[in-house]
Amino acid sequence: MDEVSTLNLDKKLNEHFAGRVVRKDLTKLIKEGANVPVYVLEYLLGMYAATDDEASIREGVERVKKILAENFVRPDEAEKIKSRIRELGQYSIIDKVTVALNPKIDTYEAEFSNLGLKGVPVPPSYVKEFDKLLVGGIWCMVKIDYFFDEEVRNINPFSVSNLKPIQMPNMDITEVFEGRKQFTKDEWIDVLIRSTGMEPTQLEDRVKWHLLLRLVPLVENNYNMCELGPRGTGKSHVYKEISPNSILVSGGQSTVANLFYNMSTRKVGLVGMWDCVAFDEVAGIRFKDKDGIQIMKDYMASGSFARGKEEKNASASMVFVGNINQSVDVLLKTSHLFAPFPPEMANDTAFFDRMHYYMPGWEIPKMRPEFFTDRYGFIVDYIAEFFREMRKRSFADAIDRYFKLGNNLNQRDTIAVRKTVSGLVKLLYPHGEYTREDIEEVLKYSLEGRRRVKEQLKKIGGMEFYDVMFSYLDKETMQEEHVAVPEQGGGKLIPEGMLRPGHVYVVGQALTGMIGVYKLENQVVSGTGKFDKSGVGSNRDVKESLDTAFRYFTANSKSVSSSISTKTKDYLMHLTDLQGIGLTAQVAIAELIGLCSGALEKPVQEGLVIVGNMTVGGTISKVEELANILQVCVDAGAKKILLPAPSAGDFYTVPSDLIVKVQPIFYLDPIDAVYKALGVS
Repeated sequence: MDEVSTLNLDKKLNEHFAGRVVRKDLTKLIKEGANVPVYVLEYLLGMYAATDDEASIREGVERVKKILAENFVRPDEAEKIKSRIRELGQYSIIDKVTVALNPKIDTYEAEFSNLGLKGVPVPPSYVKEFDKLLVGGIWCMVKIDYFFDEEVRNINPFSVSNLKPIQMPNMDITEVFEGRKQFTKDEWIDVLIRSTGMEPTQLEDRVKWHLLLRLVPLVENNYNMCELGPRGTGKSHVYKEISPNSILVSGGQSTVANLFYNMSTRKVGLVGMWDCVAFDEVAGIRFKDKDGIQIMKDYMASGSFARGKEEKNASASMVFVGNINQSVDVLLKTSHLFAPFPPEMANDTAFFDRMHYYMPGWEIPKMRPEFFTDRYGFIVDYIAEFFREMRKRSFADAIDRYFKLGNNLNQRDTIAVRKTVSGLVKLLYPHGEYTREDIEEVLKYSLEGRRRVKEQLKKIGGMEFYDVMFSYLDKETMQEEHVAVPEQGGGKLIPEGMLRPGHVYVVGQALTGMIGVYKLENQVVSGTGKFDKSGVGSNRDVKESLDTAFRYFTANSKSVSSSISTKTKDYLMHLTDLQGIGLTAQVAIAELIGLCSGALEKPVQEGLVIVGNMTVGGTISKVEELANILQVCVDAGAKKILLPAPSAGDFYTVPSDLIVKVQPIFYLDPIDAVYKALGVS
């Protein structure tokens, strides 16, 4: 988008949304000096500086600065303001107000967060009108009176005489629908992104979609999303600054009472009061209660939770935000993308299965000054009300007119994809006018994020989640389109092309019970027939398995080839655990093949993985969990798998789409395994 169209867009905005937009650099200008949320600032700017006339903008900004200087309570100046209220008898302040009922004297009492006053009487009419005061509080402009009566004891001399929330009091949604019709899709995306303070012309298209996705939890009920990525990419900004309807729970301890329902006070917690509850720094989430995660899972799946005798419904979305400390490639190779979650969640497939979208935070650039906009955008408060209003509507059936979802999506996948589609359509086409191409674009993006969740589930939970080939069918042509996950493509553990002689890959069950990929590297040097092992630690079973292979090799090398010498060479072996899940003892067959390959200076077949184990006498053991083992081989990039012949009977347990991806090669005995691995008939 060039300079001209940017100016045109500004003009269009001012024309169709007069008084609802603000120039975002003004917010930035004042924000740096005053520690108030963006929506408070822009509310004031919207009142005094919502024009495109330079002179009146300057005047307006000065007024806003003056109001903030005189009325905004800074915590360190609280005493000065209290004294001012006393001396003047009445004074207006801007502060965050929370109200609670004091049943002993039947009065609502306010607490001011910066002013530090407690127990200030509030007229009940305000509490009825703005129920948010009772939960979490709102920023308000408040007139406070001071009257001290010597006759009456124990009465607070401060009282609230007027209270006005710094949030839009009313919202006409048809205004947004009508206004939206004047903009193209790309223009509207830019408007939304500018409203959050970012500059879309500096960002790639894909990044723009990610920034839009951050807004979906604000427009969609019960939407569960997670975004993990590097630091400094603005992950929590939206939930903290943009919307007065969302709350950011900063890492650390949380309780069921605070989040869901407090049994003693009979109050619903945060999920009942806010549209969106975001958890910052997921690594630190801890519940004091044992059943915390269980209740959370229940809530994420159904939007309701049972506490005590009753079941409560709530519509808050849940967002999990956190940092990935390694690079994504490393994470994908060694564990899974949910690894930064705390240990009690990190391997819980049921918990992650309830995620509707995994947003790839590593694709968003670190925030730099040029990414922040100086152009016009909606006043955040206006946009927050628009989001709030859209929660009452649903576009979950938008797909059905043109497309059908593929057969690899189960019920949870379908719900997740529909929710994401619905949320993005609410943002982009709130007026309900869209084309087939529009929906296809949204659908592809939605499928990708859910597939990312499923791919990780497959890594944690194995075969139960093997169907990740997400696709959709075009209802007219019945053509099927598959959707891939970008980071899944490259970076396979098993490289393309021939390996060096003596190098082999093996897949086996680790001592921990998980299935891992390992590399054995053998080197043959002149010597006296010694066998040196490294990388095996102090593990007895693994050492025994390797020694078994070496004993069998020295006893039977002549039947492989008469050119192998075991007396005049030393054999060096190094074992690498490629996924960091612990060593496996199922390496005897693979090591025998590695020794022969090194001794004959002949590499094993391309893309080959070896599976199976043997005893000293050369008896082959049966392979357990064949389907899971094949899944790991395919994920690692194997083309061929060398398997013990008895396993041929277990192939009926393996899903057909797995079998077509690799070529099984069966061996009858250890020597047969060596021949087949080296491709010698």
